Amino acid sequence: MSNKEVTLSIIKPDAVERDLNNEIKEMFKNKGFQIVKEKKIQIEKSEAEKFYKIHETKPFFNDLCTYLSSGPIVVMVLEKENAVLANRQLMGATNPKDAEEGTIRKKYGISIDKNSVHGSDSAENAKIEIDFFFKD
Repeated sequence: MSNKEVTLSIIKPDAVERDLNNEIKEMFKNKGFQIVKEKKIQIEKSEAEKFYKIHETKPFFNDLCTYLSSGPIVVMVLEKENAVLANRQLMGATNPKDAEEGTIRKKYGISIDKNSVHGSDSAENAKIEIDFFFKD
């Protein structure tokens, strides 16, 4: 029995602005992820607030929402065995300075805020986040 699962990945405004979409997608593909859905969109700050609702009590919430809505993003559904964990490993630590070599954030992240990618932190959240962007 395969335990393929899906997770949400967002290529954030700083990476889209630097035209890193294809390089980042290649990193996913090289790690065995299948990109099953993707679209490039720009969201309003109010949508970012809904998306990041889980963080609304945290001090960085407002900046996070402002930033996610500051430019185009690429939202993708990635599929692979243990996709959530595999994606988090590939992304690397939230702060690019702490991220391991070979991770997306180590390679492309600018700062803890502009860390180039978002990925779901659990299978439950992956479902919620995928539904948020891909309501079929």
